[in-house]
Amino acid sequence: MSTSEEPRVFVQISRPEGALEDDICTKTPEDTPKKKRRLHPAWTVAAVAFLALVGAAGFRAAPGVLMVPLQQEFGWSTTVLSAAVSINLVLFGLTAPFAAALMERFGVRAVTAVALALIGAGSALTVLVNQSWQILLTWGLLIGLGTGSMALVFAATIANTWFTKSRGLVIGILTAGSAAGQLVFLPFIAVLAQDPGWRQASLLIAAGALAVVPLVLKFLKNSPADVGALPYGAGEPAAAATAGTAAAGKPAEPRRNAAVRALQVLRSASKNRTFWALAAGFAICGATTNGLIGTHFIPSAHDHGMPETTAAGLLAVVGIFDIVGTIASGWLTDRFNPRILLAVYYQFRGIGLLVLPLLLGSSVQPSMIVFVVIYGLDWVATVPPTAAICRQVFGADGSVVFGWVFAAHQLGAAAAALAAGAIRDATGHYTYAWFGAAAMCTIAAVISATIRKHAERRQPAAVAAASADQALQ
Repeated sequence: MSTSEEPRVFVQISRPEGALEDDICTKTPEDTPKKKRRLHPAWTVAAVAFLALVGAAGFRAAPGVLMVPLQQEFGWSTTVLSAAVSINLVLFGLTAPFAAALMERFGVRAVTAVALALIGAGSALTVLVNQSWQILLTWGLLIGLGTGSMALVFAATIANTWFTKSRGLVIGILTAGSAAGQLVFLPFIAVLAQDPGWRQASLLIAAGALAVVPLVLKFLKNSPADVGALPYGAGEPAAAATAGTAAAGKPAEPRRNAAVRALQVLRSASKNRTFWALAAGFAICGATTNGLIGTHFIPSAHDHGMPETTAAGLLAVVGIFDIVGTIASGWLTDRFNPRILLAVYYQFRGIGLLVLPLLLGSSVQPSMIVFVVIYGLDWVATVPPTAAICRQVFGADGSVVFGWVFAAHQLGAAAAALAAGAIRDATGHYTYAWFGAAAMCTIAAVISATIRKHAERRQPAAVAAASADQALQ
């Protein structure tokens, strides 16, 4: 029996060159999903930046702890030592905007490594001092220049360069690095200052700063372009726009002198009322943190009979809650109006300072613990909203503008440190300093609340150019 076969049709399908074959379909390389990085390099840079801020913050814990031992050994007055701290704080602030411009000119890595080396050298050389002018040189000049280059403007530069989303959170985390530095170093400095002595405490600070330098040189990259990446949160459209600009043959902006750039930004920003409002508020912020509590809390507690190690422990607790408060403030800044946040922070701080003279005593009472917790949460919670307003209003110049605002912060801190020391020498106590600081906080709250919700901005073209500049960083 014969059977007929159905005619068969053979169709040959050609596979594009370079295509990938599997059991179901044929895919071209363009159809194959790209393997994503497990961790964006921006987070590695942020982690190293955090460690650098921890290392640079060692000296921030030192003056309040070492002031009494230095007075006992050399007989120097509170005013003399306060002057050394004031020089440090002034340079800490005035160096910041120039450091931001230097980071743009020479890169974040080089400036950070040099700054940490200056802090280490200044702290190590302190062990050799025997004249009051020498403490002005080490505590004031060397460490002031080093810490100024590692100021909070460093955090703003890292966040603006490496992140396009979660910037507020990142600034909050990096700002908390300074608090973490106090938390790590303060208890050890206090113990070493008593036995074997303040010189060993100074060497500990130097070691902490220098230990971070190798990590900075190896892992702290200057920009996402150095590792062939986009800033965290930047989409492909932003990259396409950048490529289009380059294809159009637009010449790269020539590198400018760092000092000239910083001064040009200051001249431009000084025409904006928002800049002066932020600078005034931040000056009061510095006066009520680094200037008063950071420098004079331990001597003031000592005046009331509290052991220095106990007072240092309280400041360490401030550092713990500062980490929590600053990170939370960064999260809030990404979601709420930063000017309202500033007003609330300043007013709560003023209330705390107003009641502080009633809480100091020879022993730690529960009310003092409440003060320490609240003041810690509020310590530098002002940084993320202030940096956010600088970025919103001044665009690509925001980091340098924040550097100038931070300079005002440190000028306020220097004035308060010196004034509080003079008040202590004149009256025998710090009470008037605490009350004056509380009044200033109320002024800062009012100033912050009156910053216009929609502050003056650049023209749209300028804003677009600023965004392109940030994408190229």
